[in-house]
Amino acid sequence: MDTVERLIGSAQELLWERGYVGTSPRAIQERAGAGQGSMYHHFKGKPDLALTAMRRSAAELRAQADAQLSAGTTALDRATAYLLRERDALRGCRVGRMAMDPDVVADEDLREPVAETFGWLRERLAGIIAEGVAAGELRPGLDPVETAAALAAVVQGGYVLARAAGSQEPFDQAVRGAAHLLAGWAAPPAA
Repeated sequence: MDTVERLIGSAQELLWERGYVGTSPRAIQERAGAGQGSMYHHFKGKPDLALTAMRRSAAELRAQADAQLSAGTTALDRATAYLLRERDALRGCRVGRMAMDPDVVADEDLREPVAETFGWLRERLAGIIAEGVAAGELRPGLDPVETAAALAAVVQGGYVLARAAGSQEPFDQAVRGAAHLLAGWAAPPAA
């Protein structure tokens, strides 16, 4: 792995573990086994490297979510697969973690991959819910946009509950609960 990749990967991990504020250029360099000159040869500074790392983390999260959202035959199966996929709730969400960081939220460039990722997720979920309603799998009256926002919020909120409790269980309860609520909107089988 070349120096640039090591720097990006190290920044990804440290941002996830410590957030933007808690991640120093020195810590990134040490984890990557790279010198200061290498880092500043490839990146303008911490914000530039952090933005690159955040964009990579966002792309990886979208690919993971897309795999879950593409699996299954029905809209309900696909949304449920996303909700119930295995996650380490105590580590939290790589992208959601950045939304909690005041320096990221205050910087339009750093906030962009976070906002873009959650916008993509809500749009993707809303499309699946809308497909389910249109296909008669889910009952009419289920608002796709509001439901998508609620599902994304349950996952992100589940991370917060798990971290606060120091246990995976609150996260698992939240996503199972959301899956049960969504299943309650399943259309009755045709007679």
